[in-house]
Amino acid sequence: MAYRRGFKKQANEIAAEVRAELGIGELDRLDPLRLAEHLAIPVIPLSDFRRDAPEAAAYFLDQDEASFSGVTVFRGHHRAIVYNDAHAQGRQNSDIAHELAHALLMHEPGPAFGEGGCRNWNADDEDEANFLGAALLVPEQAALNAVREGLDERSAAATYGVTPKLMRWRINVTGARRRVERSRTYSVKGS
Repeated sequence: MAYRRGFKKQANEIAAEVRAELGIGELDRLDPLRLAEHLAIPVIPLSDFRRDAPEAAAYFLDQDEASFSGVTVFRGHHRAIVYNDAHAQGRQNSDIAHELAHALLMHEPGPAFGEGGCRNWNADDEDEANFLGAALLVPEQAALNAVREGLDERSAAATYGVTPKLMRWRINVTGARRRVERSRTYSVKGS
């Protein structure tokens, strides 16, 4: 993934600003539903559509849950997020944070499908939303702290309400293991 110049720094700054607005620190767990409420973005579980769109909801909730995670739906300038509540809670948190990241980054909405019924996909926007969504849930200091405290990925993921896969990615992308090891090496040498 090649991000635009300065994007990672910008994303980390946005994550810190959002956490400050919510009154939570870098080591605190972020509730994406609370953030959505703060941003005045309605969040709707897919299961709410069982009555009005029973076949589609049943398909994505019961038969092929892996094929739908979340989407932002626009009506004019208003947006709402629909997410798949059949997924595990950590995945739901990640999906909602990803969609909120699109809003925080002010990504332009586009049609869901192009000619021939193929899904429209802006890889750059998706990569940015993946990065910011993860940074919102697991800030750099949280990844460093998890490594410093010797937490395994499952325990660290449970602490922050994310999947072990997301926690592993945040630890890797922040260089947390290398940085913690380096600081331990320097502190031993300095003793």
